[in-house]
Amino acid sequence: MTSSDPTALPDPWQSLHELLAAMDAEIEQVYVARGIEGVRPRFAYPLIRLAHTGPLTIRELAQSLNRSHSAISQTVAAMRKEGLVTSEPGPDARTRRIDLTERGRSLVPFLEAEWRATHATVAELDGEVPHALTGVVEELRRALAHRSMRQRVLDHLVEPPR
Repeated sequence: MTSSDPTALPDPWQSLHELLAAMDAEIEQVYVARGIEGVRPRFAYPLIRLAHTGPLTIRELAQSLNRSHSAISQTVAAMRKEGLVTSEPGPDARTRRIDLTERGRSLVPFLEAEWRATHATVAELDGEVPHALTGVVEELRRALAHRSMRQRVLDHLVEPPR
C-alpha cells in the first residue's frame, strides 16, 4: 500500500461515463413515452441487426456489431429476460442461435427510426460544440495508433518498491 489513496483524486473518466449514462437514460425516456417498457438503448443495435440478418450465434452477432462476446452475451441475456429474443441450441453444443421474438420484431421499425434520429442528434451536437465529439474520437484514435494507451500508461507507471 502506498502513502496516499490514488482513488481519492477525481476520476478522469467519470464525467464521460456520466454523460453517456445520461444520454442513454434520455433515449430510454423516449421509449417509455412511446409505451415501450423494458427496452434499453443498448438493445437497439443487436435487435436491428438480427432483424436484417436473421438468427445469429452470439459470436456472429458480436462480430457483426464489433462488440465483445462477453458484452453481447450479457445484452442477449437481458433481451431474453425482456422477451425480445429467443436462444436456441446452435450447430454444436457450445453455441446458441439468437433470434427475435414477435415482440422484438415488432419494435424494430421504431428502433430503426430512433437510431436514425439519434445519429441526426449526434450530428447536430457536433455542430454546436467547438470540438465535435466524432472528430475528437478520431483524433484520439490516431494519437493512440501512434502511441498506444498501454505504452502511455507504462511510460507513466512508477512501480512500488518491493
